[in-house]
Amino acid sequence: MMVNKGAHCLLTYVAFVLALSLASASDPSPLQDFCVAVNDSTSALFVNGKFCKDPNLVTANDFFFQGLNIPGNTSNPLGSKVTPVNVVQIPGLNTLGISLVRIDFVPYGLNPPHTHPRATEILFVLEGTLYVGFVTSNNPDNKALNNRLITKKLNPGDVFVFPEGLIHFQFNVGQTKAVAFSGLSSQNPGVITIANAVFGSNPAIDPDVLTKAFQVETNIINYLQAQFWYDNN
Repeated sequence: MMVNKGAHCLLTYVAFVLALSLASASDPSPLQDFCVAVNDSTSALFVNGKFCKDPNLVTANDFFFQGLNIPGNTSNPLGSKVTPVNVVQIPGLNTLGISLVRIDFVPYGLNPPHTHPRATEILFVLEGTLYVGFVTSNNPDNKALNNRLITKKLNPGDVFVFPEGLIHFQFNVGQTKAVAFSGLSSQNPGVITIANAVFGSNPAIDPDVLTKAFQVETNIINYLQAQFWYDNN
C-alpha cells in the first residue's frame, strides 16, 4: 500500500517526538538526601518531598510567611545568619521547586564555603558590599576550569548566580552591615557547610582519612575536629 508524502512526514515527526520524549525522560530530582524504598506503605515516613494536603482544606496561610523583614541574629562566630523560607516554613511550596533565604552580615561577617546539593542560587544584595565566589568542579582535562575560583565584589542592587552543587561563599568586606536575599531552585535546597561536614561530622571521620586527604600532620586534624563548628543556618 502506498503512503503519501504528507502522511510519511507526519509519521516521521511523531516518531521523532516520541524518541525525544523518551531520551529526555528521567527520574524526579530528590528532595532530601535519600529516600530508601519500602514495600510496606504503612511503615513509610516520606515521599519525595512532602505528603499533599487535601486541596479542600488548603487556606491562604499555607502559602504565607511573615517576618522576613526582621534581621537574623548575627551574634555568632561567623557574624552571619541565614533565615530560610522553604517548604518547612511555607507548606504551599511543596512540589513548586523554589525557595528563598535572607542573609544578614555584621561587618566582616562570613557565610562560609558551602554547597546546595539540590539547587542553583541567585543572590541579590540589598545593603552593604559582599565579596562572593564559587569554585568549579574537578576538571583534569581542562586545566583552565579545574577547581577555578570565580569571584565578584557586589554592591547594593547587584545580582550573582551560584550554580547548583558548587562550593560557594559570601563575605561582607564592608565596614557596615550587609543584607542579601537569595532565590533557590528547590523547595528543599539543602546545605552542606564544608568545614562542618568534614571536621564536625557525627561520628567523626577517622583522622587517618583526613590526614591523608589534606596531607598534614594528625595533630592538625585532631585540633580541627575538636573545634566547635557553628551552623549559621
